Amino acid sequence: MGKTADLTAVQKAIIDTLKQEGKTQKEISERIGCSQSAVSRHLSGKSVGRKKCGRKRCTTRRGDRTLRKIVEKDRFQTLGDLRKQWTESGVETSRATVYRRVQEMGYRCRIPQVKPLLNQKQRQKPLFLDTNKSTGHKHCIDTLLNKLFS
Repeated sequence: MGKTADLTAVQKAIIDTLKQEGKTQKEISERIGCSQSAVSRHLSGKSVGRKKCGRKRCTTRRGDRTLRKIVEKDRFQTLGDLRKQWTESGVETSRATVYRRVQEMGYRCRIPQVKPLLNQKQRQKPLFLDTNKSTGHKHCIDTLLNKLFS
């Protein structure tokens, strides 16, 4: 352990109560199982914890509140629509950021899949079913369905 950021809320409470009882920092650290310097930092008020690692947030709390209002107005909007409305309110972000913020708020959202459209040639071409691989005969699905249901 050792670092002040590693001290849990329970350990910090124990440090405070043991100090009020008159125990030394060394005795407190041995009892809790952390370093004496961690106890000292906590008692002196210098323990602010670790800084956040990674990239800074591109949105503010105010921007997140506006997104929450947009989501709660109509929960069945797509991410693209949410992003467009959020941009109109003054927050410029990517669709991935909108997705993450909506997830952080506890809402579920999905990115709709775009299916490839059939071109004219593919629509006109009949689908064939390979029924007998040894002879190589192929049957059109439409004719098979007509035979079955006629």
